[in-house]
Amino acid sequence: MVRAIALVLMLFVATGAEAGDYQSSPPRRPAVEKDWGQWLGPYRAGIVAKMGEDFGEQYIYAGQNAALAAPAVGEQRVVFIGDSITDRWNLAAFFPGKSYVNRGIGGQVTPQMLVRFHADVVALKPEAVVILAGVNDIHGALQVESDAQIVANYRAMAEIADANGIRPVFALILPLNNYTPNAAGMLEERSPERIAWLNAWLSQFCRERGYGLIDYGPVLRDGKGLLKAEYTTDGIHPNDQAYGVMADVAERVIEETMRKKVSRRTTTP
Repeated sequence: MVRAIALVLMLFVATGAEAGDYQSSPPRRPAVEKDWGQWLGPYRAGIVAKMGEDFGEQYIYAGQNAALAAPAVGEQRVVFIGDSITDRWNLAAFFPGKSYVNRGIGGQVTPQMLVRFHADVVALKPEAVVILAGVNDIHGALQVESDAQIVANYRAMAEIADANGIRPVFALILPLNNYTPNAAGMLEERSPERIAWLNAWLSQFCRERGYGLIDYGPVLRDGKGLLKAEYTTDGIHPNDQAYGVMADVAERVIEETMRKKVSRRTTTP
């Protein structure tokens, strides 16, 4: 049921992208069969059954969304949407005094974020949205996706934001490492070549559209081009030390994006 819903969704969103965008994409590695209970963990395994009814998992933030008041006059609200890397980030602690709203959900892929984009982003009336997504799509454990499908979902989220007066800010996919036993298969399961291609596509897309672009790579990579050992315990999820340096990078781009938005508003009749 989940795969059927996902397939219909991907066929729908893929119509917004041109085929020529993917000619240089690296070959897709065949998906590896996984033990769902073991890979997803107790939390994710416990909610998989609900995806047949709510593929985007909109129920997770439904209560918080309903309780969140509309932005006050002059409030510059920013929504962060993403997977567990966003979900684990304590935005209030790392961005004190900022009206930043976390709408990350662990394990999610871009089709799920697209499904919940109206409920978890548009309805909250932010000035901007920070989108960090794609690493779980590459893994292929939830469903098998091509690069064309992933970037079509990027496009769709950006276009929904644009249509609602929300400034899109994309974050490039973070580097990974395989330095610890629990990260041993990280680079095999999440192709660095595909990550590099998607990041290059996102960089060009944001330049062409004038969107904000956050690149955490320069502050997170070690001499081998991988995620620094001191920034993670599992090769993929940043720790608080990493989030600390990421916050500085994100804040600079968000502030620049806000200034551009204000500038457009003041010069438009």
